[in-house]
Amino acid sequence: MVNLAKIYTKTGDKGTTSLVNGKRISKADIRVNCYGTIDELNSFIGLALSQLSLGSGEVEKDIRETFHNVQTKLFYVGADLSTPDVDEVKWRLEESDIQFLEKKIDEWTERVPELTSFILPGGVEAAASFHVARTICRRAERTIVSIIDVVNPLSLQYVNRLSDFLFVAARYINYLHGDEDTILKTK
Repeated sequence: MVNLAKIYTKTGDKGTTSLVNGKRISKADIRVNCYGTIDELNSFIGLALSQLSLGSGEVEKDIRETFHNVQTKLFYVGADLSTPDVDEVKWRLEESDIQFLEKKIDEWTERVPELTSFILPGGVEAAASFHVARTICRRAERTIVSIIDVVNPLSLQYVNRLSDFLFVAARYINYLHGDEDTILKTK
């Protein structure tokens, strides 16, 4: 268990932070950018969930439980990214975590109309926020690629699959609200 008795430590006042093993590195280090972007993504998912309003039925319960799992696994990704490759990661993603996302992608995709064109991000507030979370997820993926040789490759796979999942989640939430996808108009 993590003990967070004191929130401020003043140890970062000079622009450094510590990795899981206590090693100090610059807050400008790409590794910090990677797990900072994962933290941003997790926070934005929390914001999107705060906008979800489908009532107290089974569908909303499923969505919230699914995202509780996702947000927990994002902590695993963050732990992996903040642990030097020579150290053991206490929380580690497994192949089953990626399979969980794929199962949800398939399940929720079956419930929405077939996608026949590119769509514009938007719709109800929660769905639009999940679209923003998807773009943050893609940015996280691009940063993780730069250090993939020193972290668990499942972290990159998970984040890649998560961006697909967030796209499907946004479409699913719009569908549940009766809001149709806005199709990209081409010339």
